[in-house]
Amino acid sequence: MRSLLKTSIPFAIGIAALALAPLAAQADMKSEVVTAATHANLAASASDLAGTHSHLHHALNCLVGPGGTGFDDKELNPCAQNGHGAIPDTADANTKKSLMAAADKAKAGIAAGDLKSAQKDASETAAMLKAVK
Repeated sequence: MRSLLKTSIPFAIGIAALALAPLAAQADMKSEVVTAATHANLAASASDLAGTHSHLHHALNCLVGPGGTGFDDKELNPCAQNGHGAIPDTADANTKKSLMAAADKAKAGIAAGDLKSAQKDASETAAMLKAVK
C-alpha cells in the first residue's frame, strides 16, 4: 500500500501539471494582451511623436515577442517575463488573427510621420486589443 502511494502521488501531480499547462499559457497571453493595450493607450495619449512611437514599439513587442516580425530589441519589452509574445502564445486561430491585425495597426502607427496619425493608430490598436477575449 505504501509503495502504491509513493508512485500514485507523483503520478497524480504530474497529470495535474500537464492539465494546467494550457491554462498557464493562456494566462500569459492574456497578461501580454493587457500590457500591450496599456502601452497602446499610453501611445495614444503621448504628447509627442517619439513617445507615441516608443509606446507602440512596447505594445508591438508584447504582441509579437522576441523573434517576431517587428520586434525591436532596442525598445522595452514589458512582457519579457510573461511569455513569448501574445501571438506565439495563443493557439486559437481567431484570437491569433485579431492579435495580428492589432500588431499591423501598431506597425502603421510606428511608421506614421505625424503625431495625429500615429495617435489614431495607437487608439485603434488599443481598441482592437480590448476586444480580444
